[in-house]
Amino acid sequence: MSRASDLGSISTRIRRIASLASEDRARAFTSLAYFIDEYFLMEAYARTRKDGASGVDGRTAAQYAENLGENLRDLLERFKSGLYQAPPVRRVHIPKGSGSATRPIGIPTFEDKVLQRAVTMVLEAIYEEDFLDCSYGFRPGRSAHDALGTLWKEVTKLGGGWVLDVDISNFFDELDHKHLRSFLDKRVRDGVIRRAIGKWLKAGVMESGSVRRSQAGTPQGGVISPLLANLYLHEVVDRWFEDEVKPRLRGQAVLVRYADDFVIVFADENDARRVLEVLPQRLGRFGLRLHPEKTRLVPFRRPPRGSDGTGTGGPGSFEFLGFTHFWGKGRQRGSWVVKRKTASSRFTRSMHRVRDWCRHRRHESVAWQRRQLSRWLLGHYAYYGITGNYQALDNFHRQVTREWRKWLDRRSQKASMPWERFNRLLGVYSLPRPKIVHAI
Repeated sequence: MSRASDLGSISTRIRRIASLASEDRARAFTSLAYFIDEYFLMEAYARTRKDGASGVDGRTAAQYAENLGENLRDLLERFKSGLYQAPPVRRVHIPKGSGSATRPIGIPTFEDKVLQRAVTMVLEAIYEEDFLDCSYGFRPGRSAHDALGTLWKEVTKLGGGWVLDVDISNFFDELDHKHLRSFLDKRVRDGVIRRAIGKWLKAGVMESGSVRRSQAGTPQGGVISPLLANLYLHEVVDRWFEDEVKPRLRGQAVLVRYADDFVIVFADENDARRVLEVLPQRLGRFGLRLHPEKTRLVPFRRPPRGSDGTGTGGPGSFEFLGFTHFWGKGRQRGSWVVKRKTASSRFTRSMHRVRDWCRHRRHESVAWQRRQLSRWLLGHYAYYGITGNYQALDNFHRQVTREWRKWLDRRSQKASMPWERFNRLLGVYSLPRPKIVHAI
């Protein structure tokens, strides 16, 4: 069978599942594993990143590919028969930015990633028919910039209002397995699929040679983890807000969610305060908690025309997806528009990383450093390069340039990179200038 026909067959299967899910929103699927065969696993393998670190078994993607066909057939047999044992994820800690703070991440084995990808492909076909338009995180064809664009349009349409900036404490660690199973029961009752998900939830984390298992949380770093998280918050937040909250509101309101990060914008202050009052109880029913310091209600009303915006009760600001949102003067004289700029915490974190990198890499060749810093800058522009944020991009470019010169100047005990010489060097090894990538 040719590769083209294999892909056609797989896409046909996925469309078939999606069609069945769309036709009957109450349908619970009992025969999903039937769709996963060797060709399906091959496509899952093709969609799995090959450059990641190895898991607890130490097996790399290249090693797995040496005998790919046999490995996938063996994986399929173990998956279908129930003999597959989900290995724990390997926990590592990466710096958060400044200081000694770190963020734990989990690294599954490569084979586990392939199987999780295959199951995710099947489940996505179902749940993409159910998920609401308000959610954007880790969904096909949707991105953080789509969420930012929607938020900007809705806030502008409302003329501001009251923003409920929500932070759920340790969501991915505290997601309740019992409730997750009940949510899955509504749509997915295939025994093979559910058995695999149960094993992933219980697989645990290996750190310093010992395995720790938990009765809550999603698999750390797992390919399927974002989908399970989206399902959980779809039931706990999205549907609740759409079906129960909005019909009871006096004014308009809009929810925008990216994974566990979400904001709700209200036209009416009383509506906002009522939802803030009941939200902790709603989350508490499902084992979740609001962060008491990071969850806040922000007045975000458009200032009057002609106002300088600095008076008592002036507009506040809030952060979402790495950007600070605030009211600022537009191009038309006297008009106020919603603007976005790189959040100071994100800017500081990025600069700490650049500073540490330049310090540790200052003895590498200038050409090599320039290539790496260029990739870094282009990656920064690719995310933060949105309409109205050029000044922050330019500031980041200037700060990175200064850091680079400072650490090149410290390659030896004797200062060797004054600005005049460094500017000549930039003529040969220039760093990419800022650019707006997303017109949102």
